[in-house]
Amino acid sequence: MLTCGRFLSSSAATTTASFSPLRTLTRSLLRRPHPRLLFCSSAAAATTAVEPDTKVGSGAGAGGGGAVRPQWKASIDFKWIRDNRDAVADNIRSRNSAANLDLVLKLYDQYLALQKEVERLRAERNAVANKMKGKLDPSVRQALVEEGKNLKEALIGLEEDLVELTDKLQLEAQSIPNATHPDVPVGGEESSVVRKEVGSQRSFNFTIKDHLQLGKELDLFDFDAAAEVSGSKFYYLKNEAVLLEMALVNWAISEVAKKGFTPLITPEIVRSSVVEKCGFQPRAQNTQVYSIENSDQCLIGTAEIPVGGIHMDSILLESALPLKYVAYSHCFRTEAGAAGAATRGLYRVHQFSKVEMFIFCRPEESDKWHEELITIEEDLYASLGLHFKTLDMATGDLGAPAYRKFDIEAWMPGLERYGEISSASNCTDYQSRRLGIRYRPAPTEPPPANAKKVKAAGGPTQFVHTLNATAVAVPRLIVCILENFQQDDGSIVIPEPLRPFMGGLEVLTPKSK
Repeated sequence: MLTCGRFLSSSAATTTASFSPLRTLTRSLLRRPHPRLLFCSSAAAATTAVEPDTKVGSGAGAGGGGAVRPQWKASIDFKWIRDNRDAVADNIRSRNSAANLDLVLKLYDQYLALQKEVERLRAERNAVANKMKGKLDPSVRQALVEEGKNLKEALIGLEEDLVELTDKLQLEAQSIPNATHPDVPVGGEESSVVRKEVGSQRSFNFTIKDHLQLGKELDLFDFDAAAEVSGSKFYYLKNEAVLLEMALVNWAISEVAKKGFTPLITPEIVRSSVVEKCGFQPRAQNTQVYSIENSDQCLIGTAEIPVGGIHMDSILLESALPLKYVAYSHCFRTEAGAAGAATRGLYRVHQFSKVEMFIFCRPEESDKWHEELITIEEDLYASLGLHFKTLDMATGDLGAPAYRKFDIEAWMPGLERYGEISSASNCTDYQSRRLGIRYRPAPTEPPPANAKKVKAAGGPTQFVHTLNATAVAVPRLIVCILENFQQDDGSIVIPEPLRPFMGGLEVLTPKSK
C-alpha cells in the first residue's frame, strides 16, 4: 500500500528550530474534542489508495493520548479528496452527511507539513551520523554528538505528534460518504424515481384483513407470548407459518444458486470493527445494532456484514472474480425510533430471517452486476405474483456506503400502503477500502522468455467493488403473501413456486373452532 509520503517534497528551507510553532499548532488542533461520527466511505471510487504513514521512528510509541485512537484504518485517498474538494463538498451536502470536509482538509495539510518536517529532521540526523564516521577532532565530534542528541529529541516529539495527527485525520475522514452515481436523483426520499412497476393492485370483492388478523385466525403467530418472553417486536411463528418461512428461504437460495451464487450460512455474531468497516454504527445514538456488553462483538443486522468480511485483508485473483454469494442468516435490529401503525405486526421486528446476495467484482463491472441483482429480485417477486415498484433512491436516502441503491416496494393491501421488501446497493470500493479486499489484475502480456526476474504478474493491486441485495426478508414477504392472496373464506392461497417447498400445500385454511 502506498502512503501519503509519495506526495511530499524532499526539500525544505526551514531551520531546525522551526518545528516548534508547527508542533504548538498541531497540539492545539489535537486538543479539540472529537465527536463520535458515523463510519463512512472514501470519496474515491477506483483511484490509488493513500493511507497516512504511521510507521514512524522509535519515538512514535502510542502517541501522547491527545487524540482518540482509531480501532482500524481505511485506505482513504486524501489527495483525491483534496483535488476534488468541490465535488466532495457537494456530495456531502446532497447526502445530508455530517462529515466535516474543511476539518479533514485542514488536518491533511497539517499532516503533510508535519511529515515534511519529520523527514527533514531525519535527513539532518542521518547527515550528522555520516559526519561522525571518520577521524575527527574531539571538539568537533562532541559538537556533532550534541547536535545528534538534539535532533533525536526533536524527532521523538514530532513523531508522537505525527501519530496523533494521523489518528485524528483517519477518524475524521471516515465520516466522508461514498461518491454518488451521476444518475441518482438529488433530494430526500420523496425525490426517488420509479424505475419499473410490475403487476397491479388486486381488486377484492370482500372486506380485506391485515396480516395480524389473518395470522390470528389461521393460528400462524403469537406476539403476546413473545412479548412476555422477549419484549415488544418479537414473535413466535407457528404451524404453517414455520413451513412458509422455511419454504421462502429454501426457494430463494435454490433460485439464486442457479445464477452461480455460492450458498452460505454465516456467523451471526461478528466483531464490532467489521460492522464499522461495512458502514454500520454500533456505538452511535439510535443505532440499529445490538452490541454485546463487555466485548468487541455485535449481533448482525444483515448477512451483508459477515459475507463482506469473508475475504477481509486478502488479495484475490482477477480470474476468481466475480465472487457471488447467497447467504442465509437471522438478523437482529434495535429499530430505534420506529413506532406507529405503519410498523405493526411482522413489518418491523427485532429478529428475522433473511436471504442476502453479495458480490465481489472488478470496478468496471459493478454497474452491470447492480442491474443483475435488481433483475434477480424483480424476477423472484414477479414469480410470486406480487405487485411492486422498483425505485432509484434519492441521495438523501442513501446510506454512507451506497454509490447507488434500488429499493423494491410491494403493495400490502391490509396495511393499505406499499412497503419496502428489498434493496440492492452498489457500494463500489467503500467497504473494500475498509475491509482491505483487493485483487491482482491479470497480466496483459506474458513476461519475456529471457526475463531473469519477473515482478508480480498484473501490476499493482486494486480494490474490488462490493454489492449487496436482499433476496428474501422473510417477515415482509409473509405479510405480502397473507394480505395479497387472502380469500373471502379467510384462507390463503400459497404462491405456486413455494408449494414444492411446503410439501405440496396449496392453501392455508382457518383452524376449526
